[in-house]
Amino acid sequence: MPTSPEHDRAPGRADDAQVEAVFGGGAISPPLAPAPSIGAEWRRLAGFVKRPVLPMQTGADRPLTIIARIYALDIAVMFALTALAGLVMALGIELPETALADVEFTPAIVLLVIVGAPVFEELAFRGWLSGRPGHVLAAAIVAVGLFVVFATDLTSSDADLNLAAIGLAIAIFVSTLASLIVLRGRAPMGWFARFFPVFFWLSTIGFALVHVANFGDAPLVMVLPLVLPQFVLGAMLGYLRVTVGLWAAILLHATHNATALVIATLAMEAGGAA
Repeated sequence: MPTSPEHDRAPGRADDAQVEAVFGGGAISPPLAPAPSIGAEWRRLAGFVKRPVLPMQTGADRPLTIIARIYALDIAVMFALTALAGLVMALGIELPETALADVEFTPAIVLLVIVGAPVFEELAFRGWLSGRPGHVLAAAIVAVGLFVVFATDLTSSDADLNLAAIGLAIAIFVSTLASLIVLRGRAPMGWFARFFPVFFWLSTIGFALVHVANFGDAPLVMVLPLVLPQFVLGAMLGYLRVTVGLWAAILLHATHNATALVIATLAMEAGGAA
């Protein structure tokens, strides 16, 4: 039986009212419905990037289809930017090489690139983008712990410092796990939802800037355009994180890295054959 638009929107309004009653008002929208086509999915992504809004909860119908559609766009962007870089080099402009240019792709390196980096980077840059208290508190605990480690040089060879580092690692793990368990199931915080566009772009820009280190001591003015792929990827990953789930962002990130690794390997083999 057909339903009216008012009926379809009623659950979203009820959920919004419940969250506002607990956490205060915020720019929270109902969960996004699955896109009927790949073009519609891309338009929905474009609308989200134009005006980032924190959905009421993660989860979507046919999540693997959504991930595949975003991956297709990722591939198109990668090839377009690669072609642009080739055109720039054809004009005689020398681009700085990445740190991975001379790295031998051993099984350990491949595992790090395809599994380790996606998991760690998604937890660090987008694990907390849900706005849920447990996720935000867990990220804050880890951030403070890392600051203490680097500020006090707990990684030195001194035995007492090493013992302190082990104790801190245990404390961080226990505190993070406790925050996730105790605050499990809580709705996104209203204040986080209100400022979600700020958090989204800080996450996206931060993710891109971290990859500046891949180019060593190259001038920043030359490096910034080269991390544009990471900036675009970060926006896609943020979209998947809050509309489908953190696992979806990790999966796309891993697939992206695997694809880039295959392209780089084929390029090196072609260069060697030439």
